[in-house]
Amino acid sequence: MSLQQKLSALKKGFEAQAPKEAVEIIHRATTDLESSGILDTTVKVGDEAPDFSLQNADGQEFRLKELLSQGPVVLSFYRGKW
Repeated sequence: MSLQQKLSALKKGFEAQAPKEAVEIIHRATTDLESSGILDTTVKVGDEAPDFSLQNADGQEFRLKELLSQGPVVLSFYRGKW
């Protein structure tokens, strides 16, 4: 099963159990975002990321360029408050 198939199954399961009103709000918000044009400026699969640096939990700095010199890098973006 592909990742997309797994995600679709999770979405279907969520929508089957969530209150109908909540699912409608989620779909309306998604449609509003798509209609706003915001997706025209978002990162797409295969886009090249600019070089940047971040600190890990121990305060050690990492640069994307340096990590890429060691092999492929997976970037993951998280939404919300921590």
